[in-house]
Amino acid sequence: MNRPAHPIPERAPDLACDLPTRPEMALIYRLSADPNPLHADPATAKAAGFPRPILHGLATFGVAAHAILKTVCDYDPARLTAIAGRFSAPVFPGETIRTELWRDGEVVSFRARVVERDVVALNNGRAVVVG
Repeated sequence: MNRPAHPIPERAPDLACDLPTRPEMALIYRLSADPNPLHADPATAKAAGFPRPILHGLATFGVAAHAILKTVCDYDPARLTAIAGRFSAPVFPGETIRTELWRDGEVVSFRARVVERDVVALNNGRAVVVG
């Protein structure tokens, strides 16, 4: 199913949260049973058009979810009832992810930007936060 992209508000973000990723994060994330060599092997990453191995998309998404939990949920996971977004660029392990957030009632719009390269890695994010 191809859903329309959730629009990001045109105003400045209400909040932002910077979270670093660790240089070995993709290697640790492989322990969750994703053995794709794109995330660990420099030759495979280069053959795929990347200068070095990239972080798993789900790990990037998890960092954005962490930022939402930290910034608008007071680390209460029961308050985050839905989350969705679109991948738009890779993240390299060791980079900082800045999650920009807009609050409109229970809806939190978000995007995640790689600070070091000023590229948007996740876009058109929509989370529902209750309470």
